[in-house]
Amino acid sequence: MAKRNIVIEPDPILRKKSEKLEKVDLETQKFLDDMLDTMYSAPGIGLAAVQVGVLKRLIVVDISKEDENKNPLFLINPIITQKSDKKSIHEEGCLSLPGYFAEIERPAECQVEYLDYNGNKQSLKATGLLSTCIQHEIDHLNGILFIDYLSKIKKDMIIKKLTKYKKEKDKIVL
Repeated sequence: MAKRNIVIEPDPILRKKSEKLEKVDLETQKFLDDMLDTMYSAPGIGLAAVQVGVLKRLIVVDISKEDENKNPLFLINPIITQKSDKKSIHEEGCLSLPGYFAEIERPAECQVEYLDYNGNKQSLKATGLLSTCIQHEIDHLNGILFIDYLSKIKKDMIIKKLTKYKKEKDKIVL
């Protein structure tokens, strides 16, 4: 497995819609393994392919706690087929927006259909943090970031600070 570089906002690729994957093969599985390694190293609980610069509908998620066994989910071409009317609020962060967090309201539950690591069709009813995480990552596949749920003033402030952060991070020290 190899760790990939995470794309930081503002970057135009994060606003693009990801394309459906036609088949699951060894190359796809290796890429999913790389995504998982990248997510764990960051550390995070979810990562979409677009966040490592690949516009494919691929997501990795693992909401297990540090003291628990790893329990990764690989979601290929995920589609939310149902959302509950009941809402929940979780504090969300994002590996593409380092250091920024906000409380975001989303449906408390969702039903998602996807292909798994081996290309088999699956269906999952997600609740709580898992539901929030899956919705957050599927938003990435559609070019949506959690800051898009905030007021324009808050969103613009975060993007301005991240622009400055990226410039500082990209400076070369000799």
